[in-house]
Amino acid sequence: MCDQISDAILDAMLKGDPNSRVACETATKTGLILVFGEVTTKTYVDIQNIVRETIREIGYDNPDYGFDCDACSVLISLSEQSPDIAQGVDEKTDHEQGAGDQGMMFGFATNETPEFMPLPIVLAHKLTKRLVDVRKQKEISWIRPDGKSQVTIEYHDGKPIRADTVLVSTQHNPDVSYEQLKKEVIEKVIKPVCKDWIDEKTKFLVNPTGKFVIGGPVGDAGLTGRKIIVDTYGGHGAHGGGAFSGKDPSKVDRSAAYFARYVAKNIVAAGLADKCELQIAYAIGVADPVSILVDTKGTGKIPDEKIEQIIKKVFSFKPAHIIKHLNLRRPIYKKTAAFGHFGRDDPDFTWEKTDKIVELKKEASL
Repeated sequence: MCDQISDAILDAMLKGDPNSRVACETATKTGLILVFGEVTTKTYVDIQNIVRETIREIGYDNPDYGFDCDACSVLISLSEQSPDIAQGVDEKTDHEQGAGDQGMMFGFATNETPEFMPLPIVLAHKLTKRLVDVRKQKEISWIRPDGKSQVTIEYHDGKPIRADTVLVSTQHNPDVSYEQLKKEVIEKVIKPVCKDWIDEKTKFLVNPTGKFVIGGPVGDAGLTGRKIIVDTYGGHGAHGGGAFSGKDPSKVDRSAAYFARYVAKNIVAAGLADKCELQIAYAIGVADPVSILVDTKGTGKIPDEKIEQIIKKVFSFKPAHIIKHLNLRRPIYKKTAAFGHFGRDDPDFTWEKTDKIVELKKEASL
């Protein structure tokens, strides 16, 4: 919820002013939404309305759920971006656009799935999307908006072979029996998504505590960026620690992580490696990264050092070039804030394109 609110506000600002600088955080607890951070924009945004409509779309539109989009308080504490940061990030005649912060960003790709993503996180995202679909399409009448999933995959020689355990937790009405709940989740949620990977030994864990009536902000406080591993690769790839949502693309936490995914995916799609993890490091206010490191986990068809040389020739990692190449100054971010930022088949997710295959193969002489 907090990620989607932060990105909905970002989208509204980018729609009115593509050069908006946004670092928007959201926190929530029972009856309360707090929006805070730093923004610099030339447009007007009705933040109260955006917050309430985002919560409504998520599904908290009924007082019986303990949290209601129309009744909750919305507090706003936003100030302008620090001029000390702006002077290093702004592009001027004598200064190209620098990175919005220091830090490390990682990108990852593997050829074990058509999405070039690790299988466990692909299935986990599809399960949570399926939970939303059966609720909104009323295939299951008792489901409430809060839900999460986890999938344990058995690997042999680095290849996925079966689902060992599938875990789904979903908020529900108080009058549904556990037996009905478990049966419907297995038949209508888990099996349609995981049917190619489950066998007679697969374990299904549905609401393992036996009850999940209290959910959403009433059950757990929320904060933007709290689930960064779910947002990325499910723990298969490394993570630099920077969250994505609520940040405009001048923040390399987001844009460089997207670009690292783009580069890693193209490397794998081009057949240079079966897996690729790319690390980029930046200094605040400096355009060129201070470090680029490739790790193909021993699967490279050519040495990792050679791949590093190739990507430095084929790709520019300067923030302004990343933003232009991926066309990131658009209101596309709200839909990234649920079901993962990577491995999605959506034309707005430009970092998922594999348009450098021919050039990479040529440089690698493959």
